[in-house]
Order: sequence, then C-alpha cells, then structure tokens
Amino acid sequence: MPKQSLDWLTERPIAHRGLHDMNNAVWENTLSAFERARDAGYAIECDVHLTVDNDVIVFHDDGLKRLTGTDGFVWQRTSAEMQALRLGGTKDHPPTLAQLLDLVDSKTPLVIELKGIPGHDEGLVERVCSALAIYDGPVAIMSFDHWLIRQMPEYAGDIPCGLTALGVDNKDLEAHFSMLGHGIDFVSYCAAHLPNPFARYARERLNMPLITWTVRDEAALRHSYKYGDQITFEGFRPEDIAIA
Repeated sequence: MPKQSLDWLTERPIAHRGLHDMNNAVWENTLSAFERARDAGYAIECDVHLTVDNDVIVFHDDGLKRLTGTDGFVWQRTSAEMQALRLGGTKDHPPTLAQLLDLVDSKTPLVIELKGIPGHDEGLVERVCSALAIYDGPVAIMSFDHWLIRQMPEYAGDIPCGLTALGVDNKDLEAHFSMLGHGIDFVSYCAAHLPNPFARYARERLNMPLITWTVRDEAALRHSYKYGDQITFEGFRPEDIAIA
C-alpha cells in the first residue's frame, strides 16, 4: 500500500509535546498544550505508551514521578488510573490517543513518538496503527526503539514511519543505517548532532524529510534549518525569529 504524502511534515514548525510553557502553567503532552498548538497553527509532536489494559496513553516518561508526583510506571497503570492523575498540580490529566485525535479532529498534523518499554510494550505498534487507520488527518509515527520500528511495516499500512535518532559515534550511525532496511520514510534527529553522515545520506541521497529536535533558541533554530527541513521546538515561538 502506498504511503501517505509527507509534504505536510515540513510545512510548519512542530510543537514539542504540544505548545506548553515549559511546564509552568501549561504542561507538556496535555490537551491544553495540544489545543494551544492547534490554535496557533503548528504541527504537534507527542509521545505514547501502552497501559496495563492495552490502551494508548499520551505521556513521555516511563515513570510517573516527574510529571505527576506519583510513584510507579505507566505500564503498571490502567488507562482510567492514568487519566485520574493530574500533571503538575493542574487540571490536566494524561490524555488517551483517542482523546488527542478527537481534539485535533484531522485538522492539525501529528507526529507520534512510540515509547517502547522492553517486556511491557507488546501491542503498542498495532494499537497505535489501528487507531490511526480510521483517522483522516496528516499523521506519522516514529520511535527511538528499533524493535518497534521493525514492527511498523506489518501494521502501519500507508502511515508514514520514522526513526527518532541521536548520536555521532560510529556505533550510533551504523545502528541508524541498519534501520533503512525497515521501511522508514523520514528521520527526526537531535539538532545538536547535526550534521553527520547518516542524516546527510538520508536527506540528500534518499530524499527523506529530516526534522530536528529539540530546538529551544535562535541558534538551534538557525542550525536546524541549515541541516534539516523543519524543527521540533519548545520554549519560544518560531515566528518571533526572522530567518534570512
């Protein structure tokens, strides 16, 4: 099955975990942050985990402490238990992927990073792809975790798949090159680790879109646009910086 067009991926800046305010009043990966990004016209990057009852929850960390003040791990909790938690003392709870899709309603581009937990992520790729199979908006999935990327061709269908990556050592680059044989369509690379031979090959020889993470200031923005095609940003608004 042919993949969806990826032209949208580089058309607009991508709000890292939504348009939060560095977890002051609007926290990362919340419906509030996603609503702000949607209303500002940005694309949205988010992270997802699998709960113990096999629901897909939007949350970055493996553990709960930093964001909720609660001990334990996402994979130990049910979807209902995750949604009962509050982030940073706000009214926001960790949303499900279904709730995020309902919020953006096919109008806002989504880049969804799958977070693997060895021994606790069986079914994550399948469930994410199943949810997205009936979603009409521009969306792509990606992961750092090579074992999840290897599963993507089986379940993704026409959903674009990407590698999230970092590192400049030979062992890192060799591992990234090995993922080119598993159907990836784009790369999301650490901005501080550009340029490098893998990123250059993927972008220039294979014509893969290259987005960067995580851009937090003008210097990183300018560096990213020199070596990549679009930024994943937080802590500022890209339109406030003039790019010659």
